[in-house]
This record gives sequence, C-alpha cells and structure tokens, in this order.
Amino acid sequence: MLIEINNISKRFGATLALHAVSATFESGQVYSLVGENGAGKSTLGKIIAGVYQPSEGALLFDGAEVNFQSPAEALDRGVTIIAQELSLIPAKSVIENVFLGIESSVGPFVNSAQDKVRFKSLVEETHIFLDPNSVVSALRTGDQQKVEILRALARNAQVIVMDEPTARLSASETQNLKSLILKLKSQGKTIIFISHFLTDVLDISDHIVIMRDGNIIRISNPGVETHDSLVEAMTGAKIGSTFPPKRGSATDKKVILQVNNLSRSGVFSDISFNVSEGEIVVLAGLVGSGRTEVARAIFGADPHTTGEVKINGKVVHLKSPADAIAAGIAMIPESRKDQGIIPTRPLRDNISLPHLNLLSIFGFIKRTSENSLVQRFISSCGVRASGLMIAMTNLSGGNQQKALFARSLAGGPILFIADEPTRGVDVGSKRAIYQLISEQADNNLAILIISSELDEVVGLADRVLVMRQGRIVKELSGTEVNENSVVAAAFIEMGSK
Repeated sequence: MLIEINNISKRFGATLALHAVSATFESGQVYSLVGENGAGKSTLGKIIAGVYQPSEGALLFDGAEVNFQSPAEALDRGVTIIAQELSLIPAKSVIENVFLGIESSVGPFVNSAQDKVRFKSLVEETHIFLDPNSVVSALRTGDQQKVEILRALARNAQVIVMDEPTARLSASETQNLKSLILKLKSQGKTIIFISHFLTDVLDISDHIVIMRDGNIIRISNPGVETHDSLVEAMTGAKIGSTFPPKRGSATDKKVILQVNNLSRSGVFSDISFNVSEGEIVVLAGLVGSGRTEVARAIFGADPHTTGEVKINGKVVHLKSPADAIAAGIAMIPESRKDQGIIPTRPLRDNISLPHLNLLSIFGFIKRTSENSLVQRFISSCGVRASGLMIAMTNLSGGNQQKALFARSLAGGPILFIADEPTRGVDVGSKRAIYQLISEQADNNLAILIISSELDEVVGLADRVLVMRQGRIVKELSGTEVNENSVVAAAFIEMGSK
C-alpha cells in the first residue's frame, strides 16, 4: 500500500497545526515522525488514521483520494492507530477492550472461548502479558497502554500509526515493542511511529520525518542523523547541555521531608528516607517497584498502614491531597490526562483551582488577584499560551505539563513531588522543565522526583533511591549516581542489599 499526503494543511480555529505538508509512506517500512510538542506529528498521524480531517490538501491510498470521516472508515481501508490519549472503556475487562467491535461470534452470540484463543495468540506474538479478565480501571497506566497496543494489533491492519506507544512502558517492554515493530515490518506492514524518544527512533526507523511548527523540515534516515542533529532540526537551534549543573551536598541543609518505616501491605515496606531543602532526590526502579505508590502515600492520595511522615520535623497525618497541600506539599501526578489537567476548562482555572481559598472573599473569587497569580506563574514556568482562557486541551503536551508545574508552585510549597515530570513532552520542553526544577532547588525547595528515564534520573538527582519490589534497595549520591549503578541496583536480589 502506498500512502501519499499532498499539501495537507490542518486548522484548529485560528491555529494552523499543519502547513501544506507532503510525504509518501510505503509498505514494509518504518517511518518515524519527530518534532517538539505542537510540531504537527500527532495531527498528521491522526489525519492518516481518520481521527481528523484535513482542512486543505489530499490523502491518497494507492493513487486514489480518500476522505476518512472516522477511525472506523480508516480501519475499513486497513489503517489503525495506537493513540497517545488512552481511549479504553474502564469498566470492561482487558479482553473485552481488545476485541471490542471485532468479537468472535456464533450466530448472534459472542464466542468468548474463541476470543480467549485469539487473545492467547496475540500475547504470544507480542510478549505483552496481561490478565485478560482484569478490569481496565484497576490497571496501572502503563498496563492500560499495553491494552491499547493489543487492541490496535488485534485489528490486523496494514498501516499502524503509533503515537508515543513507549511513553508508559518499561525498558524491557519497550525493547519487546521495538522487536514487534520490526516483525510487523517484515510482514509488509507500514508503521508510522511518533515518539519523543530519539534513541528508539534511530534504532527502528527506515525514514525519519522531522517536523517543526506544522512544517516538514526534512525527511531523512538514521544513517545520516544523530541525536544532536535531530534535536537541532526539531528546535531550529544549536543544542547545549540538556541538564543544568548540580548543586553541592545538602547535608548542612534543613530536612523538610522525613519518612520513617512507611509501609502499605502488599505494596511497599519499611520505606525510610529524607529530603532536605534545596535537594533533588529521585526515586528510581523498574515499573511496578512501588515508587509511585510511595509518593502518593506521602501526598495523602493513598493510605499507608504503618510508619510516619514528618514535615519540618513534625509528624503529619495526611488523609487527602487537600491535607498535603495545607501542609506545604505539592505534587504533579503520573498521568496529566487522567489525574492532572481538567481538559475542557481554561488554563486559568486549571492553575488557580487548588488556591481559590486564597483568592476569594465571602465566597466570591477576586478575578484580578486570580489573573495576576496565574499570569505570574505561567510566565515563570514558561507556559506558551494565547491567553488565560484557552482550554487546556488546546495546549501542547509540554505546555500542559508546565501548567501543572505552575499550579503546584503557585501555592508556595516547601516540598514538591513530581511523578514522571517529562513524560510525553518534547526535547525543548524537557530542557525547560529540567531548568525549572533546578531553579526551584536553587531557591531551597525540597524536591522528590519519580522517573523511569535513566538519563533524567542521573542528570537531575543529587541523590537516587533505587526501589525494587516495594523496598528501597540502594541509595546513591555524588559520583555513585551513574547509569550503571542505577541499573545494577534496580536488578539486584533483595537479599543482597
């Protein structure tokens, strides 16, 4: 199958997301779309998959123009998409979501036994192991991403658009997916791979489509590109150091957070550590090691069964995030879509919502004070938006994430927790976020980060706490903070601590 895009443009209101782009996609090839958030990658992928319709230009399949009005129409022509935004039905099981709309049947009845056979075959082919009977709402975000992948592959499409498919996967799961992509390529399928992870792009691509500001800058291949050349083409600027300089030892600084023997039955055990003012501590480890659960317990979002949390030397009993915010703790959650932003509400409301008690008098919001607060923090956090009333859903992923930083910092916290602070954002936004985190540490904010990106762990951390199977198995500081030490600690046996 030959796909051609001819001078396609796409407008969202006054915003021109794509500007007269043209390219071809051939069978049995892997095409990676790279660029900063807002470059037009996802928009182009969604036009090919029928999610969006072009404002101008033509989409051709084997020389014939098509005008998909929905993903279902695109699927009829052999195109499917693994979307960045999860679109599962939470109340249904894994297997029901995977085969939704394409169930096996005997007459008018669903053939559940046959679907189980199909599911087993799909798992064996992909090495994506999930309990078919688990309810999707009970799964971790990363496992929900795997369901999305299985659902797309179950449709046996000839063209698969993958929008940030590895964003929520572990390193081993990412490697399995890359192997699967190469297998699909060998079967003659066309893969359109959209990713911010440039190492993955260079590993698996036959062609790299580099985008910036709604334009295709060039179409190249891994043989002539490097990580740095891609970044420079994506941003239009020479690159500097990704991470800001680190601070000195925090041993002489005031301890802000002290966690003593914190446990939650079956989830994490005997967690003890502290974070001082002006210090960046990173919780590292494999997906499922308990990092997020520990952070949520500290923030009062989830309970703990034993142990204690101290803020400024005093034991705090946090039963909810509201209690944590009142105690001076702010947190950016793992999934900005599901737990962070309110997509349909304006940027202003998303930032001011937790602070309305400080911005109100006799139950009435002081709009001047609210606007002033929001404007100050979107400026300091580098949020790029056309105005305070723009809906969050219309901002790029990087700007949504920076808006969450603005919301958290607007309350003047003494402890800041960020779970996967740069997930799903572009290279330029990552650098801006790293600089913002470093500046907050320089201003004596105590910072606790959870990250699955090894370069981020090493590049940001003053200290690293490596978790495995619900326990802290290693603490690293100074020159010990390097990729080899973090990986080694993540895989050690519990008994060898």
